[in-house]
Amino acid sequence: MQYFDVIIVFVVIAFILVSLYMELMGAAFTFFIAVMVLGLFGILTPAEILAGFANEQVAVILMLLLLGDAIRQTSVIEIFFARIFPVSSTYNSFLARMMLWVGGFSALLNNTPLVAVMMPYVHQWSRRNGVSSSKLLVPLSYAAILGGCVTLIGTSTNLIVGGMVNDQNIFPNLRPLEMFDFFWVGFPMLILGFLYLYFFSYKLLPDRVTAIEDFKESERKYLVEAEIRNNSNLIGKVLKDVDIKGKYGLLVVEICRGKEIFQIREGNFVLREGDLLRFAGDHNNIARLLSDNSDLTVPSVGMMSKLKRSQIVEIVISHNSSLITKQVKEIYFRGNYDSALLAIHRNGERIRGGIDDVKLKAGDVLLLLAGENFSSHLQNEIDFYVISKVKELRKPERYKIWALFGGTLLAIFLSAVKLVPLFLGLLIVLAMITILKVVSAKDLPKSIDYNLGVIIALSLALGTAMIKTGVAGMIANFVISVFLPFGRVSLLVGIYLITTVLAAYITNKAAVAVIFPISLTVAKNGGLDPMPFILVVSFAAAANFLTPIGYQTNLMVYGPGGYNFKDFFKIGLPLTIMYLIGTVTILSLMYFDS
Repeated sequence: MQYFDVIIVFVVIAFILVSLYMELMGAAFTFFIAVMVLGLFGILTPAEILAGFANEQVAVILMLLLLGDAIRQTSVIEIFFARIFPVSSTYNSFLARMMLWVGGFSALLNNTPLVAVMMPYVHQWSRRNGVSSSKLLVPLSYAAILGGCVTLIGTSTNLIVGGMVNDQNIFPNLRPLEMFDFFWVGFPMLILGFLYLYFFSYKLLPDRVTAIEDFKESERKYLVEAEIRNNSNLIGKVLKDVDIKGKYGLLVVEICRGKEIFQIREGNFVLREGDLLRFAGDHNNIARLLSDNSDLTVPSVGMMSKLKRSQIVEIVISHNSSLITKQVKEIYFRGNYDSALLAIHRNGERIRGGIDDVKLKAGDVLLLLAGENFSSHLQNEIDFYVISKVKELRKPERYKIWALFGGTLLAIFLSAVKLVPLFLGLLIVLAMITILKVVSAKDLPKSIDYNLGVIIALSLALGTAMIKTGVAGMIANFVISVFLPFGRVSLLVGIYLITTVLAAYITNKAAVAVIFPISLTVAKNGGLDPMPFILVVSFAAAANFLTPIGYQTNLMVYGPGGYNFKDFFKIGLPLTIMYLIGTVTILSLMYFDS
């Protein structure tokens, strides 16, 4: 019966590898079927299958993801990035600044929302400076990965390994992983990775016009007006010396001063307070102008700029609209639709004069700043149709920002100094931000990644089956027989190589599920300290640079960057080799006696 159980476990492992590599079904369903089979054959008891769902680290991962999504919803990171990145003027300075901030944040926050927030800034900077975003998106993903490897909470992979350490019974007295157990490898490799990307990414990455950049070239160009506000930094400056296009991505068409209209040709024009600048630009750059109103203000917005929550929407005037032939100033957008007109686009025709004087035509596309009641005004509306929601704008109160950021950082700090468990600290933060209405209590459960929770919990059950049946021991003895003759260090090298290859093609979470029990058994059978064998699995799985499918942030930039598998392999292989050498060297020096 024991041999039969071993065969079943090997078949299940093979099924997982093939299913994930061939993408036969989703990862969660793959693990569900695998563990179900182990349960049907009596290899795992119901209690052993369900044990992973009660694992503290699984709950910590889900809570960190919830907090990461709450931070994304408040737009705090987005506002911070908007102030940090426009000042960069060269490729190297932008690259360095991007990697520094993203890598630093990734050590403490979930890196997926960070990459999602940063991607628009990469595209905007690339477009303004004539550099393909394919030169920057892979470094963005890699910086998030490198930063995530510095701490226990930096990446879900580290937390999964932490959960497996708590569940294992091979080393009964093994201590749980702590916040900065990863720092001594993660931080030096973060610096080394940054230097590699800084000096070599431009040469190794392709120069392609990506799908997003190609699409942006054909986007609608709107006419929008903005006024120079009092105390603006633009007052008294010559237009040609002010990089308005670089800051906002908008082109100045003409300037109105009182009743005079100045056509801009050479740009030798001194700006004054109250000048009304008319721009041409796409909706994303107009949204950016609205978010960063330190120098310019959009007069039509008025008090709607004070709204805590609003959205920018595109609408098109219908052919039977009652708004046709009416001037914009005759339409009370605020009272009738809870919105303010930002800009107008008329296909193939240049709009002359002020926006207020424009007579609307069928097919005109308007950009509106819409309030919370905008949707209720759309019922039975035939004058226009909503094309798209461009962007949601939020202005959270400062105390809410401090509650969210301060609470999260305090929970992490108290956990690091062993005063309050991370689980309890994060639970208190989630309760606090819900009570303070930083996020909606109804919307919070929608942010839970249930698939991730299922994968992690069931992968713990798979590890239990491998150890229980002796499969982990069999594979571990084979690894020892192959690598130990070359020394203890070669064991770490072998485990790293196996893990990183599996992670590159079947995702890092599945690689950890398969290799962790094997690595721990290698340490047990070899009479060695288990800690380097635990950490090497985590680093090999998390520091995944070889393929776009191995890590979620790689997959996020894969399509938008116009990359192929060879692009990741070309720049990722040298970094993977460097990471392998650095990880094994540092772990050997720390844990192996000379």
